[in-house]
Formats: sequence, C-alpha cells, structure tokens
Amino acid sequence: MTPQQTRKTDQDTTVPAHTPRLRLKAKAAQSGFVDGAWWPRTDDLAAELPDLLAVLSVRLGRIDRVLYRLGAWAAAPRKLSTGGRVVHLDGYRLQPLNTVEVVGLDDKHNRVTLLVIPPHTEAGDAHSAMMTAAEAGNAATVDGLLTISPDDRDRRIRASGAEQRWEAEGGTPAPVLT
Repeated sequence: MTPQQTRKTDQDTTVPAHTPRLRLKAKAAQSGFVDGAWWPRTDDLAAELPDLLAVLSVRLGRIDRVLYRLGAWAAAPRKLSTGGRVVHLDGYRLQPLNTVEVVGLDDKHNRVTLLVIPPHTEAGDAHSAMMTAAEAGNAATVDGLLTISPDDRDRRIRASGAEQRWEAEGGTPAPVLT
C-alpha cells in the first residue's frame, strides 16, 4: 500500500494507511480559532489528505469538501477521490493562512478548522503548537499558535488581551484637562 492509499473496511469507514500527525480538541470544546492542529509531512495536499480525512470522518461522517489557502500548497486538484468518495478541494485566497477547513457532507455546519503546521517545522516546535492548539479553552490565534517559543506565545496572547481591553474601553486615552 502506498502512502496515498487508504484501506476501505465498510461503506462509510476508511482506515488510514498512515496515522496523520493530528491533535483535536474534545468535540464539546467549541472555543478558539481552530479545533486542533495537523502537521503534514509534505506540501502535497492531494497526497496528505486521504489519511487525514479517514481519521476526521470518525468525527464528521462523510466528508464533502476541504477549504485551503491558495498558494500555501503545491498545486492541488479540484476533486480528490478517497475512501470511495469524491471530496471537493476548494482553494481560496482569503482562507486564513496556515489553516484548512474540513466540511462534513450530511451537515454543512459540521466542520473542523485545523491549524496547519508547516511540514519543515522542527519537531519540538510542531509538537508544542499542536498540543496548545488542542487544549480545551485555548483561544489563541493561528499566528499565536505558530510562534516559536512558549514565552513568545504567552507574550502575544497577553498583548492580544491588552489590545482587546483597550478597544473595549474606547481605544483612546482620557483627555488631559488643563
């Protein structure tokens, strides 16, 4: 079996040929910008997706489409046949960088947004970002999750919180009366 092949076990279940490097938040944890993180081995979306979709189909059921950022991957086809089904691959210029969205067929609101760790990322940094992205209650942005050091990540999260407070309080300092 090649890395792109998956094994079909019944009508709706496909077993991945290789376990994808994936971390997901608990299904009930609906917070933050992403639902987890995925660290593909290459930038070939068509080669990487079959195993990822086989695993995500446990949560989403049959998969209808994958939304990705144009230019972030090697050229990808418009459709991908995997697990006995055709999945639409939709590339958009406005899709947030370093993310993919996987949408279920049966319920269009049933989707998973994943942080995509670039394939060349150092293993320790990738692991840290994946674990953080999958923490329940984590609301860090994609940029925040991809920072190199935990200190830098924490600093960015604090700065974001301070900026949100600043905006909530009007965003301008009180005038000085003379």
